[in-house]
Amino acid sequence: QVQLMESGGGSVQAGGSLRLSCEGSGATASSTCMAWFRQAPGKEREWVGHIYQATARTYYASSVKGRFTISQDNAKNTLYLQMNSLNPEDTAMYYCAAAASVCGSPARWWQYWGQGTQVTVSS
Repeated sequence: QVQLMESGGGSVQAGGSLRLSCEGSGATASSTCMAWFRQAPGKEREWVGHIYQATARTYYASSVKGRFTISQDNAKNTLYLQMNSLNPEDTAMYYCAAAASVCGSPARWWQYWGQGTQVTVSS
């Protein structure tokens, strides 16, 4: 069983930065990859990006590429999302997720989810 807990959300002005963390427990190390998703009110859950744990290779949505960076600290079982140049369109609940095998943008491919952390960006 994998358990995930996000932290680091908050309120920030446009142009600012935040770093989110996702601490994993249980069989996190056996997950093929870890991801960040976000969901704004009234919208579907949106893939932000993911990282393959074995190689640290990352993939990003075009809306965040160049502004957001996903990284991991395997010794701490922690996933990070560094968010720079934030804008109001980035306002959402941010979730981390883990997948046992297949990794990609569809939310239904991901087996384990955290409870989320809120990010609010004001103009």
